[in-house]
Amino acid sequence: MQNFIKIFKYATPFVLYFLGYLSFTKSGLYAWTPLLYTFFMVPMAELFIAPNPANLDAAEEQLAKANQWYDIVLWCTVPLQYFLLYTFLTHIGSSQSISDTLGSIIGMGLLCGAFGINVAHELGHRTNKFEQFLAKSLLLSSLYMHFFIEHNKGHHKHVATPNDPSTAKFKQSVYAFWVQTFIGTYLSAWHIAIEDAKKKNGFLPAIFNEMMLFQMIQLGFVLLIFLNFGITIAAYFILAAFIGAILLETVNYIEHYGLQREKGTTALFERVQPHHSWNSNHIIGRLMLFELSRHSDHHYMASRKYQVLRNMDEAPQMPTGYPGMIILSLFPPIWFKIMHQQMRKYSLLPNN
Repeated sequence: MQNFIKIFKYATPFVLYFLGYLSFTKSGLYAWTPLLYTFFMVPMAELFIAPNPANLDAAEEQLAKANQWYDIVLWCTVPLQYFLLYTFLTHIGSSQSISDTLGSIIGMGLLCGAFGINVAHELGHRTNKFEQFLAKSLLLSSLYMHFFIEHNKGHHKHVATPNDPSTAKFKQSVYAFWVQTFIGTYLSAWHIAIEDAKKKNGFLPAIFNEMMLFQMIQLGFVLLIFLNFGITIAAYFILAAFIGAILLETVNYIEHYGLQREKGTTALFERVQPHHSWNSNHIIGRLMLFELSRHSDHHYMASRKYQVLRNMDEAPQMPTGYPGMIILSLFPPIWFKIMHQQMRKYSLLPNN
C-alpha cells in the first residue's frame, strides 16, 4: 500500500488534464480553472506547506528505479495529451465567448508546457528508442521539437556559461531572456543538427538533418489541423503552443538565473556543480513537474530518473515553489530583490 501511494502521488499532476477538459467543454469560470489552479491555488498552498528535503534511502532508491510503474505514469501522458488536444480543437471557439476562448487557449498552453514539454524533457533523457519516440510525440503536441536536440546536446553541455542561451544572466529580466532563449536555442538546435549530420550523412548534404525533419513534421501537423478544423482553430493551437513554450522558457529562467561556472587555468569551464541550479523542495511544485525542481541532481546526472532525484544540501534553494517563482519573475524589480538576497545568502553574487 505504501508503495502504491508513492507511485500514485506522481499521477496527481493529471488533475491539470481534468481541469483542461473542463476548460474546453464548459464555460464561465470553468474555462479559467487550469490557470487558477496552477498560478493561484498551488502558489498559495505552497506558502503554507513546508518544503520537504527528504531523500529516499539506498534501498528505497533501488526499488523505485526498478519499478516500471513510475515510467508508465509518464507514458500515459501521451494519449492523454492528444485526447485533450483533440478535445480542445473540437470545442474551441464553438459558441464560446471571447473570455471562454482565451481561457481555453491558456489552459491548452499550460498542458503544452507542463506535459507536452516537461514530460518530454524527462523521457528525452532516456536512452531507449521507445521513450525517445514518446518524448518527440509530446514535443510535437507543443510544436517544440527542436528542444529534443538543443536541450540534450546544448544546454546540458553549456549550462551556466555565456554559451548557453537557456541560462539567464545576472540582472537580466525574464522578458529579455525570452528573446535570448527563443532565438538562441532555435539557432543552436540547427547548428547541432547540421554538425551531427556532417558526421553521419556521408554523401548527403548536411541540410538533411534531424532539425529539418522536425520542422517538416511540425509543419505537416499544423497543416493537418488547418485542413480539418480551419485557419482560426489552427491559429488558436499555435497560440496555445507558444504559451507552453513561454512557460518552459520561464522555468529555464528561474532554474539558472544569474549562476555562472568559473573558468579554470585551462580556459575550460569547471564541471557543473550543485550551486549552478536553483532548486525547490516545495512538494506540490515538485509533483506537478515530476521533480524537475530538484534540478541540481538532474544536471549532475541527467539520466537519473525523476522518482529518485535527490535534494543536495549544497544546492541553492528558491524561497517558494516553481509556480510561485514563475509569477515573481514576471515582475523584474521584485524578482531581482528577492533573488539577489538569495544569491547573497548562498554567496553566489558575481564578482563583477
